[in-house]
Amino acid sequence: MGLSTVAPLWGAPGLLLTIALHLALYLRPAQAWAPVHRDYCVLGAGPAGLQMAYFLQRAGRDYMVFERAPVPGSFFTRYPRHRKLISINKRYTGKTNAEFNLRHDWNSLLSHDPRLLFRHYSDAYYPDANDMVRYLSDFAERLGLHVLYNTTIAHVTVNKDRGAWNGHYFILTDHRGQAYQCSVLLVATGLSVPNQVDFPGSEYVDGYESVSVDPKDFEGQNVLILGRGNSAFETAENIFSVTNFIHMLSRSRVRLSWATHYVGDLRAINNGLLDTYQLKSLDGLLESDLTDLAIVKDHKGKFHITLKLFMEEFFNQSSDAIPLPQDNNDNFAMRVAYDRVIRCLGWKFDFSIFSKSLRLSSGSELSEKYPLVRASYESKGSRGLFILGTASHSVDYRKSAGGFIHGFRYTVRAVHRLLEQRHHGVAWPSTEHPITHLASAIIRRINEASGLYQMFSVLADVVLLKENATTFEYLEEFPMQMLAQLETITGKRARHGLFVINMEYGRNYSGPDKDVFFSDRSVGHMEDAWLSNFLHPVIYYYRHLPTEQEVRFRPAGWPLPRPSALHHVVEDFLTDWTAPVGHILPLRRFLENCLDTDLRSFYAESCFLFALTHQKLPPFCQQGYLRTQGLVGTESLRQHGVESGLLWDSATMGQNQGASDQRPGDHGPGGHPLAPGPPVSPFNSNKEEL
Repeated sequence: MGLSTVAPLWGAPGLLLTIALHLALYLRPAQAWAPVHRDYCVLGAGPAGLQMAYFLQRAGRDYMVFERAPVPGSFFTRYPRHRKLISINKRYTGKTNAEFNLRHDWNSLLSHDPRLLFRHYSDAYYPDANDMVRYLSDFAERLGLHVLYNTTIAHVTVNKDRGAWNGHYFILTDHRGQAYQCSVLLVATGLSVPNQVDFPGSEYVDGYESVSVDPKDFEGQNVLILGRGNSAFETAENIFSVTNFIHMLSRSRVRLSWATHYVGDLRAINNGLLDTYQLKSLDGLLESDLTDLAIVKDHKGKFHITLKLFMEEFFNQSSDAIPLPQDNNDNFAMRVAYDRVIRCLGWKFDFSIFSKSLRLSSGSELSEKYPLVRASYESKGSRGLFILGTASHSVDYRKSAGGFIHGFRYTVRAVHRLLEQRHHGVAWPSTEHPITHLASAIIRRINEASGLYQMFSVLADVVLLKENATTFEYLEEFPMQMLAQLETITGKRARHGLFVINMEYGRNYSGPDKDVFFSDRSVGHMEDAWLSNFLHPVIYYYRHLPTEQEVRFRPAGWPLPRPSALHHVVEDFLTDWTAPVGHILPLRRFLENCLDTDLRSFYAESCFLFALTHQKLPPFCQQGYLRTQGLVGTESLRQHGVESGLLWDSATMGQNQGASDQRPGDHGPGGHPLAPGPPVSPFNSNKEEL
């Protein structure tokens, strides 16, 4: 009755039309939905994804983070399986400098909010993984980051479009069929696919991702663990007190983090099995290529290790008929049967959702684990696609900390700075100073900066010299291997020379075969600084910006091409490079030799006398004295002014009277300290005193 009152729309033809429209609008195929456009799409709300979201939000950019789980950091809800992180939470350093303290805080993300430091979430030196989940949730919520939870991106491809800045858009399709179009894609999905080795009998192996974590399930058992990293030793640490014995098998020798200086290698917190092995308490370690082995299950349900060639020779034979190595060698190390075999072989990147058109992998050994990226973290196959976080670790694999929070929080910031310049014309952040401040600027950074300290040999500070070296511009944490493209990436000009400040270990000091505790391992004298083994600052000086060819074909083992001059700041037991004679003086002399000028803060009277006797003033006088910085109105200085005719005696007598008692060494109006002493030639840099 009511329907007929609105005929003809709701008559028989109208009703059919309405139903058809309803079906077209709400039940149409998923692929017909119009894509939602975002300038930036971030795939994954783990630590790297949230860190990038923070920078995008602070810059006011159009972005969205896609997360398949209902909470951020979903990886940490399951891993590590035994819940103890290996990232240190050092809450006390004796310092109040926030940047310095981040050197020893391996869990916090970068933000402007001091409440969002991990030290407020756990008291433990090695925190529980649940604390990380709680921290990441608060980070996203308090900062109001735009995260779309419970959204699984099922497919990623590219759509060619001449209107796009790079000739294409990225198309992300979620599990509901909704499509999203992005100008820039930032992939922060981490490594999520367990590494496996396909060998006969591998179906009998328990995976780290699913094996029981209850030690009672292993009481009185013989256990074989495949793998040699932290997950393998973490598993062994959990059960070795209740097992008969644990054998650990891998193709490579144990890599101890204290020997390799690589945080991803075996950490001391997990290496209890090394004690029981070396003290011959039944546990043991062996090296063998897993692809050569096979596992045979006998009629009692026990597992035996044999060789793959035996399995192939006796194909289709019963397990009891297959020969074992001990049949020919009664001293075969693994002649005992095992109750459990556990696979702990690490993780690799999930390439499955990415179209081949993105060209993320080339099939090489390293790119099977990580996507192919440049030193700028941009994909080699698709411009505008960046890999962030753990998945970007191929840039510094087994070298620096780029696969871990305390490293990639800085590489993410570097990527954001690159994007700001490329798409928004915002130059790389920098500060400009008089050349006399150069040594102090470098000293401050090498003693405080966390990004340099953690991403050694990967991120470096760059000093760009201005014309005549009167001023310099300071850029922080630039990707070293992109040095040849510095002008394009930063929007800065490098026309008058530059310094690169980097942290390095000694070139022969890291490796699984190194004895890093040898007696004369440290260097204490500045003349031997280049032999320093421990992490220490290294300054490169270039008269011209290196070319791409020079960077690509740099000497083996060098992070940069050969410079015009090179300076090592001698290693320090306290990592405190502030010793006047051992650290500061050699650095200043090096800088002065490169610049052919004197960088000391001169007594203001010296600059005044230079103004009266020289046509061209030294740079420190031009930037300080002529800008009335560091001037002290002493009676002697006033008298010079009167005698030269530059000052009127009657006009200046009163205002200088009260300043005549000021002592050398006091600070003038510009805040510059004064160094007492007679004027010295700025070019006689070999005979100066501190």
